[in-house]
Amino acid sequence: MLYLAYFILLLYSLALVYISWYCLMQLHLLYHYKRSGRRVLQRLKVAEQRQKKKWPMVTVQLPLYNEMYVVERLIDSIAAFDYPKDRFEIHILDDSTDETTTLVAAKVAEYKGKGFQIEHIRRSNREGFKAGALRDGMAFAKGDFFAIFDADFLPQPDFLKRTIPHFEDPRVGVVQTRWEHINEDYSLITRLQAMQLNVHFTVEQGGRQAGRYLLQFNGTAGVWRRKTIEDAGGWEADTLTEDLDLSIRAQLKGWRIVFLEKVGSPAELPAEMNGLKSQQYRWMKGGAETARKMLPAVWRSPSLSFWQKMHSSMHLLASSIFVFVFLVGVLSVPLLFFMDRLPISVDYLKWFLFGWMVVIVVYYVANVQLELKQGSSYLSRLLKFVILFPLFLALSMGLSLHNSIAVLQGFLGRKTPFVRTPKYNLKSKKDSFIRKRYQLGNINWATLMEGFLALYFAAGVYLGLSLHNSAFLSFHILLALGFSVIFYYTLKHLSMR
Repeated sequence: MLYLAYFILLLYSLALVYISWYCLMQLHLLYHYKRSGRRVLQRLKVAEQRQKKKWPMVTVQLPLYNEMYVVERLIDSIAAFDYPKDRFEIHILDDSTDETTTLVAAKVAEYKGKGFQIEHIRRSNREGFKAGALRDGMAFAKGDFFAIFDADFLPQPDFLKRTIPHFEDPRVGVVQTRWEHINEDYSLITRLQAMQLNVHFTVEQGGRQAGRYLLQFNGTAGVWRRKTIEDAGGWEADTLTEDLDLSIRAQLKGWRIVFLEKVGSPAELPAEMNGLKSQQYRWMKGGAETARKMLPAVWRSPSLSFWQKMHSSMHLLASSIFVFVFLVGVLSVPLLFFMDRLPISVDYLKWFLFGWMVVIVVYYVANVQLELKQGSSYLSRLLKFVILFPLFLALSMGLSLHNSIAVLQGFLGRKTPFVRTPKYNLKSKKDSFIRKRYQLGNINWATLMEGFLALYFAAGVYLGLSLHNSAFLSFHILLALGFSVIFYYTLKHLSMR
């Protein structure tokens, strides 16, 4: 039993070391973001304000697959661009198999009648999914630049005029804007997602830019230079995150990505649990696939410094954090039994609390300190943060099994199709996804395991109280709450289909 105790403690400690290192890298990004962020933002603002005598030709690509609820508002928002009508074209890359195609055809006819350059491009199959649609669509494009939007985005009219000037620097291959949230206040699920995305689109992307590390195109709400795509080898469909894959390949070729924190592009957040799970699965598995594919090239690159390689590695391995969070959680319950049998003090584990403090600081900066929302006071943001952040931690822990499965499948090379996350045109609490089409998910072994883990960690809470050992009490409460919430909403939203 003593050997088993040491083995569990070793695995637990190694997982904590990885989590702590990940948190330290986040702190390093925060350091760069706070130290150089204002200077970078000012430089980008100056570049953005350069007015061009002749605007370049831009192709706006809208890859679609069965988006009947949001496709019309998407096309309307693109047609509203404040950009010379003869200098941009709209290409709707429609792989749909339902009435979305009819809606698109009607909108295309409407805007062609108004003098827009707009085309409805169909394929005979979905080969390569989104990556394949973008790749094949390039053959029909006249633009030297490609602005790409997913179906749930509603870019501002000045989007092109605020992004295109940055390409005057011939080294810039991509311009990425910050995601905003149309329906952030729709439900608890959307509020918690917004917290995480706010970190990515401030501290992470901004910190990487300030520190001159590798950034990423986020799949939508950004612009690519055609030459950059071609030079980097084009869109490839061998991972579920074709955006991250091409971003790394382009930067290894010497191209730069510019991130515009002050240019927001509103989008709809998944509002039901199974849609959120499908999105998380695609992002986590795709991240692991891209890490498996691109990490060797990153470390072989002679042009990258050690810290650029290190941050790129942590960026590519970011989804792996869920595997280690899951391990720490599962191992902490049996560790309660063995703590009194170990001849060494486990007080040293408290040193790892530093990592959790880093997480709190990073999320505080992104969600409270930064004034991304107009009209919200500091006190209201702080109160919201104090209430929601523990719930965010619980939800993240509750997704750790689901996301760990996705990560492991990605590293093992198991191939699965690209499953897009359905959107339902949810703008206010009056809107509903109940009984609408496209809903995903089913009751499988992973769902049942989430229910079991809720009981498992509830037992951990009881065990800690029985043994008068509070070392993991708050941790087990969050885990029990997180898995309970994930299990409950998975079943509830399945019943609403």
